[in-house]
Formats: sequence, C-alpha cells, structure tokens
Amino acid sequence: MKVGVVTFPGSLDDVDARRAVTLGGHQAVALWHGDEDLRGVDAIVLPGGFSYGDYLRAGAISRFAPVMTAVVEAAGRGVPVLGICNGFQVLCESHLLPGALIRNDHRKFNCVDQRLRIERTDTPWTSSYDEGQEVTIVLKNGEGGFVADEATLDRLEGEGLVVARYLDGNPNGSLRDIAGVSNDRGNVVGLMPHPEHAVEELTGPGTDGLGFFTSLVETAFA
Repeated sequence: MKVGVVTFPGSLDDVDARRAVTLGGHQAVALWHGDEDLRGVDAIVLPGGFSYGDYLRAGAISRFAPVMTAVVEAAGRGVPVLGICNGFQVLCESHLLPGALIRNDHRKFNCVDQRLRIERTDTPWTSSYDEGQEVTIVLKNGEGGFVADEATLDRLEGEGLVVARYLDGNPNGSLRDIAGVSNDRGNVVGLMPHPEHAVEELTGPGTDGLGFFTSLVETAFA
C-alpha cells in the first residue's frame, strides 16, 4: 500500500514515519505541505514536529496548508489518516478530530518511554493490537494535554472513540488520561505518543509501535 507522509516546515519526524511505514510493509510516499496532489496514496500520516514553528498555536497554521484541503477531502472519503503528536494537533485544528491539545499542565517538555493501553482496535491503525493491550511508546511533547468539554468527553467514552490511554500516571494533564482518539468512522486517528519511534529493537523501547503501521495490511481498509 502507498502511504503518504506529509512534510511541513518544521516537521521533525517525517523521515522516521516513512521508515516506520516501510517496516510496516508499505511504500512510503513523501508529500509536501504546499501541494494539493496526494499522489494516489492509500493512507496518510501527519508526522510530529513543530510545523510552522508552532507560531500562533500548535497545528493552527498547518490546517491552512494546501495539502490539508486534499487530506480533509480524503478523510471524508474514508482514507485512513494518522496524526502523530503535532499531526494530532493539526487534525484537531482541522476539525477532523474533536477536542484540542494545550500546554502540558506542568509546563515542561516531556521525553519519556510511556506506557499506554490500547482501547480501540477496530480502526485501520490499531487492528494489530488486542483491546486492552498495554504497550510502551515514546512520548515527547510540550503541548500534549488533550482537552474537550464534558459533553464531548462523555461522547468519546460512550461511543468507544478513545484509542489509547495513559498508564502509570498522567504525563501532561490530558483529561481522562486520553492519549489518542478517533473520529466516528475510525479512519482518522490522532495519537500524542510516537509509535514511529518504537519500531526497532536497536533504537526504540521495543517494537510496540509497529502495530500502528502493520494494522493497515490487516484491515485492508474494510
């Protein structure tokens, strides 16, 4: 499958994401923020980093990048879209996902190996996992606190749209320990931790993140 990875000015983890896509068994396709052509990809990854320097607000400028017009349209057609860290912020700013990401409650930058529980496994990005499976994935963020109003939080919980939840303490003040969410359809997923940094034994805390990329094969976009 062809998986596009978007590079914005300030993206840091686009190369890592492309490598994770390749290790997951797919063809990685580099996409540029200034282009509206998605080059026929079957899925899209918005990587981590500091797109446009996080000026104004993290992800707030990226939502207006030309490529996002095509990403929003593709997501509406059911194309799988994964936003990692800054990519999660972009998805929220683009209203493809509910809620928002704000400064960590302790006002410090996180960089830790974070334990998570996978809560939703019927998405194109999580079907390789078992519901309730505990994994360890790198977390690195300064604006990782997931927030939403109580009605939205209740809906996310009640409709099973929480994809992953923090374990062993809340690292950034995210409400209800939420580390990742999906849209109703399940094709759009946002995750604050970085699965692309946990795909090889040599360089990561194990390979627990690889499932986010191998899941695309298992679901075949059903």
